Amino acid sequence: MSAPPSKPTVTEREARQVAEAAREQDWRKPSFAKELFLGRFRLDLIHPHPLPADEDARRGEEFLAKLRVFCETRIDAARIEREARIPDEVISGLKELGALGMKIDTKYGGLGLTQVYYNKALALAGSACPAVGVLLSAHQSIGVPQPLKLFGTDEQKAEFLPRCARTDISAFLLTEPDVGSDPARLATSAVRDGDSYVLDGVKLWTTNGVIADLLVVMARVPRTEDNKGGITAFVVETDSPGITVENRNAFMGLRGIENGVTRFHQVRVPAANRIGPEGAGLKIALTTLNTGRLSLPASCVAAGKWCLKIAREWSAAREQWGRPIAEHEAVGKKISFIAATTFALEAVLDLSSQMADEDRNDIRIEGALAKLFSSEMGWLMADELVQIRGGRGFETAESLAARGEKAVPAEQVLRDLRINRIFEGSTEIMHLLIAREAVDAHLKVAGDLIDPDKSLQDKAKAGANAGVFYAKWLPKLVAGSGQLPGTYGEFRHGIDLSKHLRYVERSARKLARSTFYAMSRWQGRMETKQGFLGRIVDIGAELFAMSAVCVRAELLRTQGDHGREAYQLADAFCEQSRIRVEELFGRLWTNTDDLDRKVVKGVMGGAYTWLEEGIVDPSGEGPWIADASAGPSKLDNVHRTVD
Repeated sequence: MSAPPSKPTVTEREARQVAEAAREQDWRKPSFAKELFLGRFRLDLIHPHPLPADEDARRGEEFLAKLRVFCETRIDAARIEREARIPDEVISGLKELGALGMKIDTKYGGLGLTQVYYNKALALAGSACPAVGVLLSAHQSIGVPQPLKLFGTDEQKAEFLPRCARTDISAFLLTEPDVGSDPARLATSAVRDGDSYVLDGVKLWTTNGVIADLLVVMARVPRTEDNKGGITAFVVETDSPGITVENRNAFMGLRGIENGVTRFHQVRVPAANRIGPEGAGLKIALTTLNTGRLSLPASCVAAGKWCLKIAREWSAAREQWGRPIAEHEAVGKKISFIAATTFALEAVLDLSSQMADEDRNDIRIEGALAKLFSSEMGWLMADELVQIRGGRGFETAESLAARGEKAVPAEQVLRDLRINRIFEGSTEIMHLLIAREAVDAHLKVAGDLIDPDKSLQDKAKAGANAGVFYAKWLPKLVAGSGQLPGTYGEFRHGIDLSKHLRYVERSARKLARSTFYAMSRWQGRMETKQGFLGRIVDIGAELFAMSAVCVRAELLRTQGDHGREAYQLADAFCEQSRIRVEELFGRLWTNTDDLDRKVVKGVMGGAYTWLEEGIVDPSGEGPWIADASAGPSKLDNVHRTVD
């Protein structure tokens, strides 16, 4: 057996090639969001709003009822926050309830819930205690069950899924101390040795890793004469010799999560535990995240609902200048934002989840937009609640209770939600990921024109193909149904939502024109314009959310379920969203991006170090990034088993 390879060094171009190779290259199914970025408003793909089958709804509601009782009677959120740990009896109770197997097929002992009801369950559990929601989500959304569901063999499913459904907790291990969103530099190795692989390396931020029984581990198989190797996925038993959980990490929020640092030293993994072929690991991870990311919007929806409840109750009880504070416009606007945005986040989540269940559409962009939009808006809603609560919003629930007031954990929710802007793809990475998918059609027809490695012959061929494509596409961006006053009239019932859908249609065409102009202007430098690309994506996210709220409001109206109120919330959200969209459109071309780059160059070159004078840095000693060299562990194993 050869020694594990050293940490790979890669250029920016090589890193991009690795990420590109892991993408799903083809679009075999329609995508509402992809069409939106191309200037085509395909309302028919989401309206009428898809609904779960009656039997799926019945089973889902039955489990939600049981889970609600468990959350109300067995979960003590204050204790979890105080002790920074979910009690073993709570985890054991979740196992008995079947909550570990919500997404696992019934033939493997799971509950077989749909994505819609799985997310509703995560929202419910997360409202009781966000750390519990994370435990369940990390186990099922990205842990062993989901990759095996999508890519596992029948033998792997039969061996591992029954365990995951009832007894075994799983975790997903990709990140390393010096590797985040750039997996091309992944250093954990998996060297083939007979009918096994030998794993060496260190993984960071292993959510559930401290208590996990099973792991999905991404490791690099070295290239040989016989195969190309590459990043590969494995199911690994946590009690395998050579695995050490070296630290249980602590964070500003989600204090109960079991997140750690896991070291692998000469860990033998049967070749039968490899998921998919060698080199397919990153593609497996990204495909898993297409729906796995929807767990974060679920937590944001739960937080929004709670923020709305607290804002309503507090703003009615608290009086200033002779009136409840809700009647003061400065506070009222915040309440309106929380209410309208909560409605929007639930609309986006339910629509994306139902589309995932039906499997008629490719939702890779919708899932990513849902994660991006929900994590940003969830944080803003929590921040507004803290502001509404004033000094009490900054005070801990424990302190409030100690002096005789209602123990409202507003500051905790703010801390707990902050990680969602980083988890499973930071906002900045999501901008780039979505932008890449949004311009995929352009790169397919004109990519060779801006690729420096392509020959003149290839460029000439690409130019001809691009000419044909744009000759058909560009004229369609000039005019559309959004300019006809009567379009989408079925969304006019007392309150007129049709005007918002017409705005979405017009804005989608404007967005596509802006993208095309930018590509023509910057060509190969387009990928460096991250500020511009981020705004393009944010506009798309707002347009997707506006579409979702209108469709949801119409669904609720036809069901006779708070239809008038839903129309009012949809109208409020769309009006608020349109203001944000117009600002983003303006900032596409009027911004400080160039000046910011100059300032950053000065900062990194030391030109402004004088500005840092006059302070004391309370940071401790130590390297910025811990050493993650392969080798045996020198620390105690803090892994623990939950029976």
